[in-house]
Amino acid sequence: MKRALCTVVFLLILAPAAMSETIKVLILDGNFSRMPEKAEKLKRLDAIKGELLIGYARYKGNIEVWQGDESLYLVSEMPLEEYIEGVVAAEISEAWEMEAIKAQAVVARTYALNMKSKNKDRKFHITSSVMHQLFKGNNSSENRRVAYAVKSTGGEILTYKGDLIEAYYHSTCGGITEDPEEVFGRGYPYLTPVKSQCTLSPYQSWQRRIPLAEVEAALGLKGITDIAVKSKTVTGRAKEIAVVTSGNRTVEATELRKKLGWKKLPSTNFALKVEGGTAVFDGKGYGHGVGLCQWGSLEMAKSGKTYREILMHYYPGTVIELYEAR
Repeated sequence: MKRALCTVVFLLILAPAAMSETIKVLILDGNFSRMPEKAEKLKRLDAIKGELLIGYARYKGNIEVWQGDESLYLVSEMPLEEYIEGVVAAEISEAWEMEAIKAQAVVARTYALNMKSKNKDRKFHITSSVMHQLFKGNNSSENRRVAYAVKSTGGEILTYKGDLIEAYYHSTCGGITEDPEEVFGRGYPYLTPVKSQCTLSPYQSWQRRIPLAEVEAALGLKGITDIAVKSKTVTGRAKEIAVVTSGNRTVEATELRKKLGWKKLPSTNFALKVEGGTAVFDGKGYGHGVGLCQWGSLEMAKSGKTYREILMHYYPGTVIELYEAR
């Protein structure tokens, strides 16, 4: 706990400008990596108004320091639109086509407001990690194109029958987006699988060779002799994995990916075989595959599609409206 505290630098104490719509972000990084349990008792240690530097990330707003059972937690409350700028800058490159950046802004705003609605009674609404959506601080002045995209779509959200949608998105789908019921156990009429070209992505195709011993450690098993795809989702992704040890066992592909690590196994869109004590994954895509495909959005923008056309492609049947007007 002392080591974590020493990485925090309070730069200045200032009262920020009047904030209208705000959001509370739990800061998660290398020093603050734990999210509190819902039932965990938290005690507020301090609060400031101004800027906070953690590592190389700068956070502005109302900063609260909370102490939990085993960790400190930092929560930054800031204007929603400033937060959206930070998310977009962290999620994609400001060098991308402007229409793709605008699409990301609307999706990030929708996702954030949905999370705020769900967590309105908690100490924070959303985290700064891939658990929700990336946020690496308030550095909008360094990303003018991102700032422009967020401002030009200011307040715009996606709704379905008047309600905020579940605005899921991911990096690379590999050719077709996934049915959310296969990943999250629930379907949505506006999140049906759609084709998407994302050939520009570095994760369009990939291979991972993982020793069976590493798979055993991840799954808590011993003596794995074979591992193979047992069943597939409606879009052809791996759904269930058959694991052969002293007895046969079935593991969800999403669980295998989680336990091996998101970067170790970029997606569940793979073929699988065993070669000499090594599991060989030949795959494509990065992420869960549901909703907007960021690299597919870029290709659509490059082909001349507007951000509205991009959003209607990935979230058919939804409506773009202003949050303030709701």
